[in-house]
Amino acid sequence: MRPVELNKSGLSAAIDPRGAQMTSFRTAGGQELIWQGDPELWPDHAPILFPIIGQMPDGYIRHAGRTYPMPPHGFAHGMDFAVSRQTESSCVFELRDGEATREHYPFAFTLRIGFELSDEALLIVATVENPNDEPMPADFGFHPGFNWPLTPGREKDEYAIVFGRDEPAPIRRGTGDPVMLFPEGEPTLVEGNVLRPRDEMFEGSPIVFDRLDSRSVTYAAPGAPGLRVDFPDSPHLGIWTKPGATYLCIEPWQGYPSELGFEGPLIEKPGIAVIEPGGTRRWRLDITPQPGDEPQATTGRS
Repeated sequence: MRPVELNKSGLSAAIDPRGAQMTSFRTAGGQELIWQGDPELWPDHAPILFPIIGQMPDGYIRHAGRTYPMPPHGFAHGMDFAVSRQTESSCVFELRDGEATREHYPFAFTLRIGFELSDEALLIVATVENPNDEPMPADFGFHPGFNWPLTPGREKDEYAIVFGRDEPAPIRRGTGDPVMLFPEGEPTLVEGNVLRPRDEMFEGSPIVFDRLDSRSVTYAAPGAPGLRVDFPDSPHLGIWTKPGATYLCIEPWQGYPSELGFEGPLIEKPGIAVIEPGGTRRWRLDITPQPGDEPQATTGRS
């Protein structure tokens, strides 16, 4: 299936129907913001994580006394989505349950991922519908990988992630790939509202924020073009790379990886969304290119 290409006001994006995965987002000046993939490091670009984030400790989810094998990060990223609507600047991808999904996840569902270019940003909206007559537990995660450095010729250590608010709460770390979390937290690596990512921060695991106050971050180097990521509906966040790689993932999540040893039913997985019968949950992600101004380290913003 050919990627769907979107264009508006000089911005362009490409989305692969396989996994509804964004593979490119270019600014009006032609700058590519999305990691282009490398099989030896990380072959993806911006996968969709559903219906779990991370992996289960024994590889199974539990529901109503039964177990179901669940792939790491769920199954949506490996499935073909239908294109249900398309214009020059927008498209909607749709995935419905079927025999293949019921082997892993015993629920009917409709997952839609909508992409739309405005004059200034790429707007992504994910919705999950629950047509069942029982509550449906589901994690949902965005996983965009951005180039690091974002602008060729800049150095990685020039870049900072500036959060919308101060983030003093402990972070979570873990082990494995995808990660499973240790029970205890660790002191935050954010100084006020600024995180300065370094390769050595990711030698053990991603940085997981399960007590996040912010709903936006800015990623930039002083004087260079950057980007702003807004995620008003996602209460959790992961930041990840492989040491030495030239990408940095900024991942707004509903839910987060399981703790080591978790054996409860899926509905008891910490952070998971519980969608009521006949209900719908929605998560929005906006990615807005920024001019070459240094992000300001301030507190109290959202």
